[in-house]
Amino acid sequence: MTDNSTFPHPVYKDTVLAPLFEGAKTHHVDAFRMINQAHLVMLVEEGILPTKTGHELAKALRSIDEEVDVSALTYTGEVEDYFFLVEAELKKRLGPDVAGALHTARSRNDMDHTVFKLGLQKRVDHLIQSLHNLVTAMHETAAREKETLIVAYTHGQPAQPSTFGHYLLAASEVLLRDLDRLMLARDQIEKCPMGAAAITTSGFPVSRQHVAELLGFEEPLENSYGCIASVDYITGLYSAIKLVFVHLGRVIQDFQFWSAFEVGQLYVPNALVQISSIMPQKRNPVPIEHMRHLCSVTAGRCDMMVNTMHNTPFTDMNDSEGEVQQAGYATFESGGRAIDLLAAFIPALSINDDRVAKTADAACITITELADTLVREESISFRQAHEVAAATAKKVIAEGKSLGDAHADFMTAFIEMTGRESHLDEAAYRRSVSARHFVNVRKRFGGPAPVAIEASLERQITHFGHLKAHFEQIQTRKKTANQMREKAFDALLNNRGE
Repeated sequence: MTDNSTFPHPVYKDTVLAPLFEGAKTHHVDAFRMINQAHLVMLVEEGILPTKTGHELAKALRSIDEEVDVSALTYTGEVEDYFFLVEAELKKRLGPDVAGALHTARSRNDMDHTVFKLGLQKRVDHLIQSLHNLVTAMHETAAREKETLIVAYTHGQPAQPSTFGHYLLAASEVLLRDLDRLMLARDQIEKCPMGAAAITTSGFPVSRQHVAELLGFEEPLENSYGCIASVDYITGLYSAIKLVFVHLGRVIQDFQFWSAFEVGQLYVPNALVQISSIMPQKRNPVPIEHMRHLCSVTAGRCDMMVNTMHNTPFTDMNDSEGEVQQAGYATFESGGRAIDLLAAFIPALSINDDRVAKTADAACITITELADTLVREESISFRQAHEVAAATAKKVIAEGKSLGDAHADFMTAFIEMTGRESHLDEAAYRRSVSARHFVNVRKRFGGPAPVAIEASLERQITHFGHLKAHFEQIQTRKKTANQMREKAFDALLNNRGE
């Protein structure tokens, strides 16, 4: 018969406490160590604890770090969680009075959310660095491919000529906006909850600002109730991450379509192609499928995090804590794999010029420029020019001709529409329907012409530079804070207060 009077109940231990303990061992030991050091330094510097007590606590914390092999621990139920494990180890070394002094003016409530924010910072910074690598890969490939013609599709049908560089800059422009959103969300995990204690701060004269500084946060999160109740740092961050992968997934899907045999304008090199086990003629660019599913899995994990917060009370609650936070970390694993693969995939791609030329010609995708040329050079309305161009394209497609060879069909359509011959001779006509001419005359702001591409790329690189500078400022602050905290903690170790 189960003893229901002793905590923890064995099923509760196995289903909740043990998994939480294992998660803390894997993900949060360093964060707990940082918080203990920063809080202890602040307590001594503010005169809340005497230097002698601070020295004893610092020495005991250091011995725990050196003597306890956390990775080898197995949860037994003797303590509730990792926090109480550290407190129990302190009691062994110092006795309950001195050991308990470390917990002055703090709670597991403010500690937990600080731990989670520190864990998220590390992971999101790695993700952001990977996204920086992807942006660089896209920019370098766009510069290389700024004159490489492609067929641009709308509604799944050949539409107009563009360039691979123009397409990639469209994708990287979205990615830069996604990085803007991600950095804004990341800024919200730069607000430190420490000092909020359980809900209402403390009667002790703690310096919340100094603890935040020692932990590398930008500043404390102000409202103490919000420190333990608000979860917008979770919902905001995972929402911003989701958008990255929703948007990248659309580009990846285009790569799948473009590399299909029937389209064939995208060539994936052999290093990124698998061959069928039974059909030797097949080149399967399966990394595309892996990237697509990794993006979908990552977006789904983001939804899981946001949806878990739905209809939860505005207070401290486990729905936003240990197990949920640990589950969310899988987002960074799958997302990081997708980004790293895509950053290697894009520079390796090339465009099949022959297939682009054949599709462009067969589908008459330059016919819009013929209409534009007629408006400029024949002084007719765009509607008249559009009808001439449409009649020409219809004839060419019906008879399977090359659009460039259809000057006679064009002239017939023009005469029927206007009652006179066009001034465009065969050479001028060929030029007006060539894909290269189509692209080169579209040199307006944001267009595909090389001059417009170069200007767009320059603006994007400037935008990217601002994002990187902001990111580097954060990393510098973190590094400085770590050095400051370690120096102050070492000073406690060396000052006996006697």
